[in-house]
Order: sequence, then C-alpha cells, then structure tokens
Amino acid sequence: MEKGILDVICIGEALIDFISTKKGVTLESTPGFLKAAGGAPANVSVGLARLGKRVAFIGKVGEDSFGKYLWKTLKENNVDVSKLLFDKKHKTRLAFVSLTDKGERDFEFYGHESADTKITKDEINKIYFDDARVLHFGSVSLISNPSREAILTAVKIAKNNKILVSFDPNFRPSLWESHDVARNQIKVALNLADIVKMDRAEMEFITSTTDLKKGSKSILEYGVRLSVITLGKYGCYFLNDNIDGYEAGINVEVKDTTGAGDGFVAGMLGKISEVTLKDLTEKELHKIFRFANTVGALTVTKYGGIPGLPYREEVESFYHLNFGD
Repeated sequence: MEKGILDVICIGEALIDFISTKKGVTLESTPGFLKAAGGAPANVSVGLARLGKRVAFIGKVGEDSFGKYLWKTLKENNVDVSKLLFDKKHKTRLAFVSLTDKGERDFEFYGHESADTKITKDEINKIYFDDARVLHFGSVSLISNPSREAILTAVKIAKNNKILVSFDPNFRPSLWESHDVARNQIKVALNLADIVKMDRAEMEFITSTTDLKKGSKSILEYGVRLSVITLGKYGCYFLNDNIDGYEAGINVEVKDTTGAGDGFVAGMLGKISEVTLKDLTEKELHKIFRFANTVGALTVTKYGGIPGLPYREEVESFYHLNFGD
C-alpha cells in the first residue's frame, strides 16, 4: 500500500452479539435472540467504512462459523480484513444482550479464553502502521495477555510513527478481575492516547468526579490532546488544551442503543482523519461533534451494533436537513 492509504486502523475484539428479540425482559426470560456482528473496534471499523473511509481491522477470531461470519461481514462492508487472523484452538467470543423498554442493555459474555484474547505481539507487524492517520482501540483487549501486550505494542508503534491514537475504554465490569485492575489498565492506555472518548460513568470511574470539566482536565493530564465525554441523548462535552464546549444531542426514536457510542466514534474519527488535530477551531470542533452525534443518533434507530450503523448518504442527508452547514 502507498503510505497514508488508510484513514483509520481499528484493533481489538470482534464478537457476536445475540440480542433479545423482546424488549423489557431479562436474559432468562427472553424468547429468542437475533445474531449480529459486534465488538466495539469492529463496529467502529464498519461505521467508518460506511462513511466512505479507508479502514482496516486487526484482530483474531475463532476458526468457527461465527469467526467466518465476522470476517465476511467486515469484508462485505469494505473493511480491509487482511490482518484479521483465525485461531484454530479458541472460539469466537459471544455476548448475549437484553434490552429494556428504553433500549438500554444488559450483557452476559461467553468466551473467557476466546480467540480475540489470543492475538500476540509477534503477530503485530510494523509494516501495518506505515499506512494510516489514526489507530483506534478499546479496553477489552487489555484485560489479559497475550492480547494486552499485542495491543500496547501496536499503540506504541503507532505513536512512534506519528499516527494519532484514539482510545475508547468501553468499560464492561463483568469481564474484569476487579475494578482496581480495570482502572489501572485503562490509565496505562490513557498515557498513550491522543484522543479519548468516554461516557459519563466511565469518566467518573477513572477520575472520581462527576464534573465534566474537572474530569476532562484530569484526562488531559495523562497527555491526551482531546477528551470527549458522551452524554447519551444529551449529546457530548469536549475539551482540549484551549477549547471546551457542549454539542447538543439529537432527538430520534430509540430502538436499540447497541453501537451508539461506536457510531459516534466512527463519525468523530472520520472527520478528524481529514484535519490536523492541533489546528481545529471551536467552530470546527462543534461541527465534528455535531456530525458524530448524528451518526450515533441514527445508529439507535435500528437494531444491532453493526446492522444499525448508517451509511454516508443517510448521515449527510439527515445532517444537512437538520443543520444545513
């Protein structure tokens, strides 16, 4: 590939979400499930590709029917899957998800020793990182080795290559040994990130404050250049060294919040991959997060993480109809 041919590389877990076919019931009571491709970094990769971006995914899935389904789904969505590896010994991770009447989620994960946790640092090739403007990752792959070492190796290579590093903790408490272990590993990642997106609960978990500005300032102290706190239907708050602001949420009919944050990240990184981060004005930042909010909002109007992610034409049409700029 020519240098710079990729806008974004996403690295981490790809998994299968089994989403309850009935809202407002527990996993125990649900009558059935709908299969959907998922995993936060995989969701972001598809979201970016549907927005017209050149994106690759690095990770590992089982050499089973679910892993093959994930590979096919990403490929069909124009994600470069040449670095998505298959593991013959370990299965693809599964997540079972029930939805409340408001579209909120309750998770149970299967696959403690799943294939996504088995990618090794030796399987991370420096050549991958000659070709991108942004690397995006989350915290699930930091839970255990060898995937933790592999992800951190990739991030450090990206930093050395002057690639922007984006981090979304996407904290899932049930997957971690303890809150203290999770907090410590997330802080390690913060020290390596240029852009961090968290929701309000994750910010409080890391910074011990509910104040958005104080919490965001604490995030910047790790060396982060842009902190973004998503606020669900209320939009988002952002802060860098010079500018802070809110961008209001967008009112839509919510069917399923799965993938909303990943859609937001895809919208944000899609725009950031087109600009120089340090040169962004307040007006440009608001426009970026207005676009990101639009992608996140449209995602919740459909069921499933990847199935719900919108295409560029849909986003641009909605954006121009509502905002005009």
